[in-house]
Amino acid sequence: MTDALTDLLKTRDWLLTDGATGTTLFNMGLESGDSPEFWNDTRVDDIRALYRGPVEAGSDLFLTNTFGGNAARLKLHGAQARARELSRKGAEIGREVADAAGRPVIVAGSMGPTGEIMAPMGPLTHDLAVEIFHEQAEGLKEGGADVLWVETISAPEELRAAGEAARLAGMPWCVTMSFDTAGRTMMGTTSAEMTRIVGKLAHKPVAYGANCGVGASDLIRTVLGFGETDRPLIAKGNAGIPKFHDGHIHYNGTPELMAEYAVMARNAGATIIGGCCGTTPDHLRKMRAALDETPKGPAPTLDHVAERLGGFSSGSDGTDGNAPTRDRTGSRRRARG
Repeated sequence: MTDALTDLLKTRDWLLTDGATGTTLFNMGLESGDSPEFWNDTRVDDIRALYRGPVEAGSDLFLTNTFGGNAARLKLHGAQARARELSRKGAEIGREVADAAGRPVIVAGSMGPTGEIMAPMGPLTHDLAVEIFHEQAEGLKEGGADVLWVETISAPEELRAAGEAARLAGMPWCVTMSFDTAGRTMMGTTSAEMTRIVGKLAHKPVAYGANCGVGASDLIRTVLGFGETDRPLIAKGNAGIPKFHDGHIHYNGTPELMAEYAVMARNAGATIIGGCCGTTPDHLRKMRAALDETPKGPAPTLDHVAERLGGFSSGSDGTDGNAPTRDRTGSRRRARG
């Protein structure tokens, strides 16, 4: 089965993805606690602008405004019955923007976690998780998404359920986990373990990797930790480290820092490179220029990563067999945007 993302990857050594969704929408007036997915219906022009930002900055792929568009998350807003509809509308707007770009641009249907704990530790069974993800996947497919983009996942069980949903929908998919807890996901998965999990899936993703987490340096270390793989790797790191200031979260990563991160991510082995929380079109423009203008080099050492992008949030990411320890630069968080 061929798909638009695989076809584009055959023609390019690397692709640039988009940046933050939440950061942009909050700047447009989204209130904390509101569902961004409602804007796919009520503020269509703003969602068009959200998508056009990365496209005009040079991104080859952007994610739809559907991160929290599954029934489990929308239930918090009394809108669980609208999961398929709001995902379809988010993808339809994306399809319109991509088709008007004048060059190949991939519409990636964002699918975030359910927010529930998977069995046996929690109440969410595999079958129910598959059903929740499948409903959203069908909406994204109907709206014209080229690929499903499962992101910010912590539990291997949820990753497997999303992959099964993608198979049922007959859709190619990508998946990223968030390694935000001393180099591991919140549920304890390391990057090396993710590679093993992906290798055993019946319906394998087109690409996999990491998003969000703590900062750019940790993201590069995670990419290096994936090890040998036959899949393209994804790197979607935050724009620096989040700091709480004047009642808001701010990211200290400049466009120049993110440009250096992008080149370093490619050298570390990533093929699909972008930003997550705090990453604006200004960051993306610098990242695109750096990737265009800088020849690929050798994989960076951890010392070089720390020197150029800042220190790591823990002494180990777990891939060396050691239990991770945290240092004073770390912060525990899990979010998107």
